Amino acid sequence: MALKPEPTAPFHSVQYALRVLETVSKHGNGVTDAQISRETGLPTGHLASLLLTLRREGYVEQVSDGAYVIGASLLLLGSGAARRQALEDRLQHILTELRDSVGAAVYLSSYVDGEVSVTQVADGPLTPAVNEWVDFRSSAHASAVGKCLLAQLDHDGRRDHISRHRTARLTSRTITNEKILFSQLDAQSATVPVLDLQEYAVGTVCAAVPLTAGSAAGCLALSLPIEDAHRLRAAAETLSRRAAPVLLSLAL
Repeated sequence: MALKPEPTAPFHSVQYALRVLETVSKHGNGVTDAQISRETGLPTGHLASLLLTLRREGYVEQVSDGAYVIGASLLLLGSGAARRQALEDRLQHILTELRDSVGAAVYLSSYVDGEVSVTQVADGPLTPAVNEWVDFRSSAHASAVGKCLLAQLDHDGRRDHISRHRTARLTSRTITNEKILFSQLDAQSATVPVLDLQEYAVGTVCAAVPLTAGSAAGCLALSLPIEDAHRLRAAAETLSRRAAPVLLSLAL
């Protein structure tokens, strides 16, 4: 006959999980499941399923020798340098997954103190990052990243940026006319990726999608060599669909 679960079982499970996390936290260099069992009094059978759940949720991680250490999800509940590093690591992991999903280098950018800032990049041997031959801070008018960020600013914000960064012609496709540039930015839909078709660099195409949280302007972008330009729109659509997890991580 099947046993009926006790009403307090869920609360006991939470208590057990907290005891396990406390034990793992005490052992900075890692602790084995046998040691966790001894210190918490939990039987190994119950502990195995609990550790599996905690690993799946990212609260603990298992290192190469089989020992357990605290995971990124637990660090994110803290504060200070450890939390910032955990957040960066989590974002980098998401960007790496995006890179592999779209088959292109992926960039996380934001507009901070009046400047374009590329904060994180996920690239690789098969997905090289674009050659930053002109500082991204000075080429917002030509890059997908820059145009996506400028599109999120009001008219005065854009004028202020352009007054500090001349719209130089980087390639034959670069838009240097301020009126035309602003007109294109005004017409840009938030649901449609911003494209750079060799406007920043000859031989490279890019796309960017906005990551807007409150008044902060940010974006996700990707770059491809010109020979893969036929994949740009599909890759950009994938990037747009996958933007939510990145925004969630930023919100944390």
